[in-house]
Amino acid sequence: MGLSMSAAMSSSGASAAVDGKVAGIIDPAIAALAPANEAGGLAAAVRIDGRTVFFNRGVADERTEQPITSDSLFNIASVRKLFEATLVAEAVLRGELSLDDPVNKYVSELQGAYIRRVTIGELATHTSGLLLPTDHPPWPDETYSLAQFLHILNVWTPPNGEQPGKQRIYTHAGYVLLQLALERRYGSPIGALIESRIPKPLGMTSTLVPERGPDNRAIMDPQFMRRTVQGYSADGMPIGPPGNQQSYFDFPGTGQMFSSARDLAILVGACLGDQNTVDPQIGKALQFTQHEFFRVDAQYGQAMAWEVNDLAGPTIIDKPGGLNNASAYVGLVPERKLGLVILSNRGDIHPYDAARTAILPALAKLPAEPTNP
Repeated sequence: MGLSMSAAMSSSGASAAVDGKVAGIIDPAIAALAPANEAGGLAAAVRIDGRTVFFNRGVADERTEQPITSDSLFNIASVRKLFEATLVAEAVLRGELSLDDPVNKYVSELQGAYIRRVTIGELATHTSGLLLPTDHPPWPDETYSLAQFLHILNVWTPPNGEQPGKQRIYTHAGYVLLQLALERRYGSPIGALIESRIPKPLGMTSTLVPERGPDNRAIMDPQFMRRTVQGYSADGMPIGPPGNQQSYFDFPGTGQMFSSARDLAILVGACLGDQNTVDPQIGKALQFTQHEFFRVDAQYGQAMAWEVNDLAGPTIIDKPGGLNNASAYVGLVPERKLGLVILSNRGDIHPYDAARTAILPALAKLPAEPTNP
């Protein structure tokens, strides 16, 4: 199934011309990411000049041949981390916690020699030094209860002399711990915190953090499940049913989020400071999350969940995510007020490669549409 494009609102002549140029960049890029002869497809959204243009390609489920739309629900994998980072930023701006707070201020069971030195800010910026078996291959065969997770953290020692705050090591387990700290701080499940404090105020109606059922399938209302895509492996084999959730942690709140390209385009607009999409408090928090906290090397820096890319061209702030049956990407070019969302129901297509090196640099070169006086 081919590609379809739609604009978020009726376009002026100038806007239509820009949209055509956007399509000229996006069409070949996403056709390469999701070839027509392969399973699944993708949904993309470009935020440019205060408007959103949507692109959809392929099918949500090969069995039913249901096409992917801008309202199809995808597992967004580690793009979820943007939401937890935003909760932390909001709490800091309200004075409800500090980035320098040790995590055991909120998770008091953590008294190990290393973990007691780790702070909330280091968890949010992947500089804690933590690297658990759940973070990298070879993946463990077992899952971990909350008690087992806390025990592992208490006995953990760095294998190569890592120190809190001194290096950037991507750790999913660190964000699971951050989720737990937020739950303890506010006395509320992480899913409820996210949904009430970010999607709801921004008017995102299709972003949810469902719990996992016993079959590792998200527990969600039928109206949402009908819009949820089937996930496929890199070789086109279905993995799990629609709504499949995966985790090495066997306690509530540790599955994945689901969202649509339309909803994430609203988040992108808020990140860029578009006045028609920003709740003031969330807008400040989203700006805070984009601040670089740790410089990795000449080309890369680490913000709160976001990665800062200083490649040849404009600075790109982005967050990729992926599982064996889903790929997700959200990228920003703040100086151009430009944003990109790519969601796919195929595993390991790595949309961030094309986004960073080709799509966003090309879109950033398009002339900005004149603003009406």
